[in-house]
Amino acid sequence: MLLTALSPDIPAPLLTELTALYASNRAFHALSGDFADPDDIRPEQVAEALAEELAHPDGEVLLARVEERLVGIVVTLARHPDPDDPDPWIGLLMVDAARQGQGLGRRIAEAVEARFRAAGRSGVRLAVLDANPEGLAFWTALGYEVVGHRADRRHGRPCAVLRKQLLAPTPSRTPRRAARVAVVDPDGSVLLFRYDNVEVGVHWALPGGGLEEGESPREGALRELAEETGWTDLTPGPLLCTWEHDFTHSGIPVRQHEHVYVTPGPRREPTGPHLAAAHAADGILTWRWWSRRELGEQAEPVWPPGLARLLDDWRTA
Repeated sequence: MLLTALSPDIPAPLLTELTALYASNRAFHALSGDFADPDDIRPEQVAEALAEELAHPDGEVLLARVEERLVGIVVTLARHPDPDDPDPWIGLLMVDAARQGQGLGRRIAEAVEARFRAAGRSGVRLAVLDANPEGLAFWTALGYEVVGHRADRRHGRPCAVLRKQLLAPTPSRTPRRAARVAVVDPDGSVLLFRYDNVEVGVHWALPGGGLEEGESPREGALRELAEETGWTDLTPGPLLCTWEHDFTHSGIPVRQHEHVYVTPGPRREPTGPHLAAAHAADGILTWRWWSRRELGEQAEPVWPPGLARLLDDWRTA
């Protein structure tokens, strides 16, 4: 089975295939209410629905093919709009009704999980309508567990929220809490430090680090910013996101949960008499200001993932 990303410009033959796929799932659409008439799903309606999914900056639509035939579609979201939710989401998984019962849904789900796992994501979530017991049975059979209940964002209908752990914690990986600050200059550039970690290799990250005992994330972010830049005139602004990742800190494998804040500030260089020692202790190799364009074209990993998009959302909020 091959998974490929759908581009916004959908050629007519592909739209015909997609419309047939959607139309084959009449019972699902009658339940979801996404189409006015589930017995008469038209190409322009499918195109509009997919355009809405693709317009989301973190959204991706993947097409599943077997022997070049379209057999399924899956819609994913790399980051939920709620900044306290660190997991990616599966928004829709649909298999051609004529091919259901052949294990294709499971294969598509496992392929999506593998993509998220390769990206370092520790879990994945989805929501199932309370009125869809068959859907709930499918996902729980794949190892997803109900972690909550809430109304869906589009229609306000009751749903179960399910989650599956992708990167299971091990006794040898120590939990660690941390906080960072994205300092954004008047031109929209952001200061990043370059690290070379024994476990994850070279990457760029925002100023910040581990929290001390009894310290709140905002307090820790402020202290770490002062220690690593010498700047004491900035205060962490709103929460930009939270996320989890694995790496090795001071020889100890850790699973780090980070709060990332953002604040405007002037463009300047880190300074201070103890800066070199602090950077050596933290494994910081160098620093530089990155423009939005450079963030989008970076060759080396930048933490947190999707930082350019997060900063764009903050500037337009």
